Amino acid sequence: MKYIIGIDLGTTNSVLAFAELTEEKAGEVQLLSVPQMVATGTTESKTSLPSFSYIANSAEAGQGAFDLPWAEERSFAVGELARRRSADAPDRTVGASKSWLCHHTVDRRAAILPWNAPDDVAKISPVAAAQQYLQHLVDAWHDHFSDSPIADQHVVLTVPASFDPVARELTREAAIGAGLGENFVFLEEPQAALYAWLDQQGDDWRKLLKVDDSVLVCDVGGGTTDLTLIQVEEEAGELVLKRSAVGDHLLVGGDNMDLAAAHFVAEKFAANGTQLDPWQSVSLWHSCRTAKETLLTASGPKTHPISILGRGSKLIASTVSVDVDKGALSNLLLNGFFPECGINDVPQRQPMSGFQEIGLPYESDPGITRHIAAFVKQHCATNGQVTLPKYVLFNGGVFKADGFRKRMLEVISGWATNSAVESDESTATVAALAGGEDLDFAVARGACFYGLNKHAGGMRIRGGVGNSYYVGIETAGLAIPGAPRPLKALCVVPFGMEEGTDVSVESNPIGLVVGQRVSFRFFSSKTRKEDQPGQLLGRWTEEELVETDPLLATLTVDGTEETFVPVKFDSKITELGMFELWCVSSVEGEETARRWKLEFSVRDES
Repeated sequence: MKYIIGIDLGTTNSVLAFAELTEEKAGEVQLLSVPQMVATGTTESKTSLPSFSYIANSAEAGQGAFDLPWAEERSFAVGELARRRSADAPDRTVGASKSWLCHHTVDRRAAILPWNAPDDVAKISPVAAAQQYLQHLVDAWHDHFSDSPIADQHVVLTVPASFDPVARELTREAAIGAGLGENFVFLEEPQAALYAWLDQQGDDWRKLLKVDDSVLVCDVGGGTTDLTLIQVEEEAGELVLKRSAVGDHLLVGGDNMDLAAAHFVAEKFAANGTQLDPWQSVSLWHSCRTAKETLLTASGPKTHPISILGRGSKLIASTVSVDVDKGALSNLLLNGFFPECGINDVPQRQPMSGFQEIGLPYESDPGITRHIAAFVKQHCATNGQVTLPKYVLFNGGVFKADGFRKRMLEVISGWATNSAVESDESTATVAALAGGEDLDFAVARGACFYGLNKHAGGMRIRGGVGNSYYVGIETAGLAIPGAPRPLKALCVVPFGMEEGTDVSVESNPIGLVVGQRVSFRFFSSKTRKEDQPGQLLGRWTEEELVETDPLLATLTVDGTEETFVPVKFDSKITELGMFELWCVSSVEGEETARRWKLEFSVRDES
């Protein structure tokens, strides 16, 4: 092993950072320059790879238009060219595939993307899309470092803190398919962002953070909002950091802002006499991404033109344009996505229609500050009193706009006046963590820094798994026509269980069905942090326990016709963050207990 590698597989951009394990370069984190198509026949190297894939039409496929130094006659393009094509060919462009990885109502291994594309478009699966982006980074690595295969390096791959076990397993499948090797590790993206800040601070972080301080890591990226709470504690006279809570997977972020901007701009087109058709509207959505990123930076211009190809029978279609004002767009997005709210405000749920189009489960309330209020009230309250986080660490491209960060700090600080909030002079104002900002690359850099720390035995954020996990146990009893048997939930992994540890789950014997294909049901909870292995729940609310995808499997028994074996459970979190659930036979008189393994990736902290 010669290098530590950190990879941010982002919803909108992917980045690879690395550090060489040599004395002269030890600890120096660098960014990989990634060759990619930026236009047909034109390749440039950039420090980020847009997480977009463009599927070629019949005239483009295999004609060399998308050739790269390591690939010829490709039928697709990944990166900057694909992102640009999303504006004029949205039905052939895959975006937000990472969000599809955790969308359990669809088959994530099925070729479904681009979603709702015409039948003549060769679709790919969310897993395949993730593998394409990772494969591109792997190929770029080998193009630069041909003598250092990536499978032989220590690789840290980041995932959202809110990814469920199945989404993590699918990401792992894509990573191994891309050539990362079996021994890479996962790290939560908000933790990686904090590791990047720790790297910038050096030992000075211990002077800034005090015992009992808490840090809210707020990562608002292109497609998602990821929330994590970090506590500062003391052990043996030393400050330690512990991840105490993670939020839900919130599908609200920069993409929602782009769509809001598109509606705003469409009204300007309509005022000028141009009604956009559905094709033009999708193209406008993607064009507004560039306008937002251009206008909302501190040095951005006051206006930005947006042009859309006209539609008609002419060989060369006309182009229509409008200018977008920086102030108007900023106010629209600020009040729509970071509205003023109180600590008791909750995300607004819109009335649901009986029929809904199948697609990504975007949040019905785009008010990110209301989602943060719900998270803080849920995870920072003791006996009805809320303790506000002292610091906020911003991450994600959305926070390039200073106004969004300022508004969020003002809103959270304003909660201190509520009677349910503990407040004194030290907590009356919530502050942003000071230090250099690197919103585009912090996650990849932080993942690399974490790998360096792990290699050297340095400081690590603690916390273990961020959920409690349960198996569904079907109860015995008389059958009732049309009604399923009641289900109980047995806790098999407690909140915070550390990697490299195992536990024997104390319970009465449970019947394991063998010899036939059955469904094993699993549940998780972010809120039931006190449940211990062996605790059996007879009832729960949907807010307490969330069912993950079931595991369909056939467990066999050699040399017997048994269909039902009494078992108990052993749970283990491996060093690589894999959750292994062992079913151990509890039949009296057996010389050697028989064991069956069910395995998921539930890594929350490495």
